[in-house]
Amino acid sequence: MFRRCLAALTACLLITNLLDAAPRKPIKVFILAGQSNMEGHGTVNANSARNNGKGSLEYLVNNSDTAAQYQHTVNSDGTWVKRDDVWIEYLGRKGNLSVGFGARDHLFGPEFQFGHVVGDHFKEQVLIIKTAWGGKSLAGDFRPPSSGGVTGPFFTEMVSHVKQVLNDLEKLFPDYRGQGYSIEGFGWHQGWNDGLKHDTVAEYESNLVNLIHDLRKTFETPQMPVVIANSGFGGKNQKIDRRLGIIHAQLNVAKRSEFKNSVITVETRPFFRPAEISPSRQGYHWNHNAETHFLIGDHMGKAMVKLISPE
Repeated sequence: MFRRCLAALTACLLITNLLDAAPRKPIKVFILAGQSNMEGHGTVNANSARNNGKGSLEYLVNNSDTAAQYQHTVNSDGTWVKRDDVWIEYLGRKGNLSVGFGARDHLFGPEFQFGHVVGDHFKEQVLIIKTAWGGKSLAGDFRPPSSGGVTGPFFTEMVSHVKQVLNDLEKLFPDYRGQGYSIEGFGWHQGWNDGLKHDTVAEYESNLVNLIHDLRKTFETPQMPVVIANSGFGGKNQKIDRRLGIIHAQLNVAKRSEFKNSVITVETRPFFRPAEISPSRQGYHWNHNAETHFLIGDHMGKAMVKLISPE
């Protein structure tokens, strides 16, 4: 009996060693960028004093009408799921994918459900690098080099930060074993600041086209899949011409023949939720509605998977 147990233990140790020695596949890297709504303002915890907690992730998880859609985000003991197969790095904050990687620790952004979608799709380890800063324009702050004029400081900072993270993978993520990486896609959610003036609206489409080309060149990924979440603030009732101009520019980019099968724009207007069922009245932050941020991330993730795996 002892010999059989010893043999079984030896076999298990041998298998474990073989698995550890087996080459690991390169991790799948996704870059997410933009301004405050990519930072993320989705409310995690319910506040009963604000519309009875409606519009928070906690409310959605516990509400019988929505619980099934969100059950993958919470453990049986009520704590939030932390996915060790999806890592995230957001301007110095890092860890396993969960809530709390938004503009503040009590918020989340599109990265949350985006990470769940791509994490479910890929067997390989996934890494999301998020670079987002509030109140930034594409015409100035993120201005791509090929748009001419002065290159935006946050274009430079975005590229620099992504490269720094990729160079420091072993230090940032101890479970990284030198298996290498591949940049799989880029996600963009931005537009509020450019929608403040007609002249920045007029150049938005060309600037976004240049951003895509310049990032593909910079990261040496000529066909890098790109998903854009448009600026659907105000929902289907949006009437302000400047806001509609940004929305249509973002939609038009994906319709260009040069981007066929490599760029998708997600229409976000249906995801806007009114203040009466949201944690706040900040329309420019989607009223801090968790469902909105979740749906944006969900559709961005599904669009990215579609581009990478058309079948």
